[in-house]
Amino acid sequence: MPGVSARGLSHAERRQLAANLTRVLSLYRSLLDAYIIEFFTDQLWSTLPRSWQEALDGLNPPQLAALLLGMPAEGDMVRYRSVWPLTLLALKSTASALAFTRTPGFQTPSEFLENPSQSSRLTAPFRKHVRPKKQHEIRRLGELVKKLSDLTGCTQVVDVGSGQGHLSRFMSLGLGLKVKSIEGDRRLVERARRLDRELLHALEKEQRRKPQVAPTGPRRSPQHVVRWVEPAALCDELLLPLEHSPRGGARLLLTGLHACGDLSVTLLRHFCCCPEVVALASVGCCYMKLSDPGGYPLSQWVAALPGCELSYRLREGACHALEEYAERLQRAGPGLRTHCYRAALETVIRRAQPTLRRPGVQGIPRVHELKIEEYVQRGLQRVGLDPQLPLNLAALRAQQAQENRVVAFFSLALLLAPLVETLILLDRLLHLQEQGFHAELLPIFSPELSPRNLALVATKRPLGQAFSVLETEDG
Repeated sequence: MPGVSARGLSHAERRQLAANLTRVLSLYRSLLDAYIIEFFTDQLWSTLPRSWQEALDGLNPPQLAALLLGMPAEGDMVRYRSVWPLTLLALKSTASALAFTRTPGFQTPSEFLENPSQSSRLTAPFRKHVRPKKQHEIRRLGELVKKLSDLTGCTQVVDVGSGQGHLSRFMSLGLGLKVKSIEGDRRLVERARRLDRELLHALEKEQRRKPQVAPTGPRRSPQHVVRWVEPAALCDELLLPLEHSPRGGARLLLTGLHACGDLSVTLLRHFCCCPEVVALASVGCCYMKLSDPGGYPLSQWVAALPGCELSYRLREGACHALEEYAERLQRAGPGLRTHCYRAALETVIRRAQPTLRRPGVQGIPRVHELKIEEYVQRGLQRVGLDPQLPLNLAALRAQQAQENRVVAFFSLALLLAPLVETLILLDRLLHLQEQGFHAELLPIFSPELSPRNLALVATKRPLGQAFSVLETEDG
């Protein structure tokens, strides 16, 4: 989708964008705050302007993808069957104009053209045990970290929330960086160490087979540390150097691949407070897990804006994958009916037990193959209610007939979700600028593979024209 480039906006332009975003989000707050599973119980369709209902009613999923989300399937013609109201067109235009673009600024052939499971940009040892999405992510973020490390003279990279260590392994054994890997789950750390040994063995075996391809230096596995990084306190372990720098002190670069919730904010806090941390490259996710207060807002500017508050529902919506949902709409598969079925189930739950609202329903397999009454019976059992409750089949059938309305309402809310993510990330940029640091956002992953693809890159000193090196794709 088109949008505003986060790169190169002045401080004043960032402030103005934040003000515009809070005004727009306040205007459409009721739409964003709605839960799609309450479509029938709260009569959400009737909350839309009548002119919007008339424009959207009867549109099939591919038409919603093309006309509302602006993402037609390849070869599809965009044709409006009626004149849309200006207010709906304004919503669509505003959602596109104010969101940070998530399209990378480089064009390269897909690394998965030859094999959808194997990146052509990684050698076989680094692909083993790594899913395609993660292959793409560790390569792109690892290469950015290497360039940033070179530009800022870092002596050590600290990968926080490293999980099984895929990124740390690629940075250390693939790119030659000195890496400390911090993860709170001991089981993941133990697996990371086993994978380190396995990769070292594979690399040594490959070197014996191809002695002409010698490593540029000694191979060094990442140093794994079991440690939870608490949001409210600085972590001494994170700041300890692997070895003393010849210049007398470590220069650390912090990174996190999809640092969840408060962890991404904790990385910012360490960057701001610790002089030994000179650079940051972080990709956040799970905005609904941000502490309130403490995780958002961070900047004085955004905190002072009317309507800056973001509820759990808004932050959760910002984590949805717009491109992935548009593809589902284009295919018009039966899986789209899940929201309609769940909303119908909610009406039955409320009648049976009015105090039980929006209970979690464990995944019901193969929903698209079930009749709506079969889904409701299984759902009742999963929330602890009698699955043999008498059902009003006529009412359920009438609700099922509104499936496209449910999909249209969800698509409307999803259209605005990138604005919430933009405001959260913009708040972080402004916070860093208020502290006197230099920060940019770069779309580094393909959004189709990895929707949360905006990397926050921060340095203590300006990089000037050298920053453009970070935006290029390695050959």
